[in-house]
Amino acid sequence: MECAAKGLAAEPCAGGVADRRCGSCGAVAYCSRAHQIMHWRVHKEECERFAGQMRHIDLLSQFPFTFLEPSALNHEFPSTRCFFLQTIKLHQKGLWKSECICGPDVASAKDLSIAAEWNLQSSLCPCTEPENPVPAVLTSWEDYYQWRSLPLHSPVAVLLHWPLTLYHCLQLSRLQTSRYDGQDTLCIHYLGPEKELLRLAVFGELRALFPGVQIHIELVGPEVPESRDGEAVNISRYARCSDESCCCKSYVGPEDLSCTAVTLKLWKGFYHERCHDIMKDSNPHLIVAPNAGVAAYPSWMPTIEIIRQMGIPAIFTDFCEEAAHLASCCISSITGQPLKIPIQVNPFRQPVAADNNALYLPCYSNCFVFGM
Repeated sequence: MECAAKGLAAEPCAGGVADRRCGSCGAVAYCSRAHQIMHWRVHKEECERFAGQMRHIDLLSQFPFTFLEPSALNHEFPSTRCFFLQTIKLHQKGLWKSECICGPDVASAKDLSIAAEWNLQSSLCPCTEPENPVPAVLTSWEDYYQWRSLPLHSPVAVLLHWPLTLYHCLQLSRLQTSRYDGQDTLCIHYLGPEKELLRLAVFGELRALFPGVQIHIELVGPEVPESRDGEAVNISRYARCSDESCCCKSYVGPEDLSCTAVTLKLWKGFYHERCHDIMKDSNPHLIVAPNAGVAAYPSWMPTIEIIRQMGIPAIFTDFCEEAAHLASCCISSITGQPLKIPIQVNPFRQPVAADNNALYLPCYSNCFVFGM
């Protein structure tokens, strides 16, 4: 950690590691007692809040998985994620191609195909219909893995956090409003998609989570390629496994659009710029903005104002609890209203485990709702 007073103090930081922690919250560090004393006028406003967030560390560490991401780099691979994928033989394969820094980015991708495979054995991935109906509510990754009969060493949660976060957002929304009450059509406006655009096939898991429901998702954001603007993608099957004898290989999805379980439509641009066109044919039950970074990007402000005027339930997630706090302050300043539910940890955030048992939460850590 860097000294929290770096750049604020007249005297430069002492050399070496900033290993002097705040005794109250433990969230910030200093290079010297002098810098700690000087920084107190800034830190005193946030210290109690940081202390509360630090008390949640055990909650953030409640992942059931047995797979590990090594912290030591191999000279052949440029990042720990690349190394991790190589250890489980998934590096640059199928749905995993864009999960590391050497994979394609959305801007350069020529194809947002839904035909990619898990490149895992059928016993390790959800490639077919579930054996049992979905329980009344799934509240954790452990619940999901048990329902889908997956072993805890399966890494599929690394990619499935997108559809499972949508599932969790809908559960939160149903607790707060009767707008979506189990009808056979569900419409979601999904704001700011990036990496998920390269893994659209994982949204096929919504077929199992909402059986019999026609799901329409409008993916809206500046990262959508210009050439794909306005395109509809229909997902009528699950991503396939690597077993040639598995029944997922023989499944042929319906050609009729009315029978398709999940329809994704792509829109390039900011939501406040495209909202008028989208709303002509798509009145949402819920608006979701995953890992939004509301406090970091002023472009969210007119979008939040549009959502406020619409009165549609909206759920934002952010990188960590402090980012969610800053975002909630921004949202409340625009809407003039407090959040409908307090900031809370998303149980289906992306899990990434390191070999020293520390857990890093790169996205989807917290959810909060407004606009109801």
